[in-house]
Amino acid sequence: MKLLPRRMVEKPWGKNDLPPPFQSFSGKSIGEIWFEPPPELPSILIKYIFTSEKLSVQVHPSDEQAKELGENDRGKEECWLILDAEPNAKLGIGFGRALDAETMRAAALDGSIEGLMDWYPVKRGDFFYIPAGTVHAIGAGVSLIEIQQNSDITYRLYDYGRPRELHLDKSVAVAKGEPHDPSLRRHDVLAKPGMLASGKYFTADCVVGQPAPDVRAAYDGPCFVIPVDAPITVASESVDVGQCALAADAQCVDFSSSGTCLLVRPA
Repeated sequence: MKLLPRRMVEKPWGKNDLPPPFQSFSGKSIGEIWFEPPPELPSILIKYIFTSEKLSVQVHPSDEQAKELGENDRGKEECWLILDAEPNAKLGIGFGRALDAETMRAAALDGSIEGLMDWYPVKRGDFFYIPAGTVHAIGAGVSLIEIQQNSDITYRLYDYGRPRELHLDKSVAVAKGEPHDPSLRRHDVLAKPGMLASGKYFTADCVVGQPAPDVRAAYDGPCFVIPVDAPITVASESVDVGQCALAADAQCVDFSSSGTCLLVRPA
């Protein structure tokens, strides 16, 4: 068992007062907490994200698009599990109608792109899978766990006037001007054990109490274990909420009798 080192990342939209169990890191505008990927599973990055303001309207390329655009990195697919949300908190994902590239570019330039997106009210237990090419924005007042390809490629279309670079040419080259697939979002997943994501790059399951035998069997190699609301034990060592552990497999995990955790492995 290995506990992954944590990296605190300051962001202009981050929070100065982090929720439990991260209170000791408060005082700076912390937007993300990264768990450094280990050599055994270098392609997956786990994060906590905390927002006090809206993130930019952005998009990530696929592996193939990243290569075509000359990036020295893989593309990025990701998914979000909402841990907490203030009243009226929302996520912007996809568009309410089909948009072509030029319409998207014009809307990014004049700021109307925000109004063209679909905005989903969120609460604890909501889950969203974000394929590469999906235009998205996380709103203010949200705490979530993000599981993603280990890539830092982000193309910003609109940033509410913040003094940061936009990437309009690359954004419109990779963005899908379409609504988000309803099958990629679900509610109340923290109360329902089962598969969260099964994509091209990673698989994730929500475990409540003891996992079903087929779930335990599916995690027969190195995997990440992320306690959500109660500590668990991996290879006889405690893993607390707010930590992420690398386990040799699910067989060495002593799951909480009633707590919830996430299991993540490469696809």
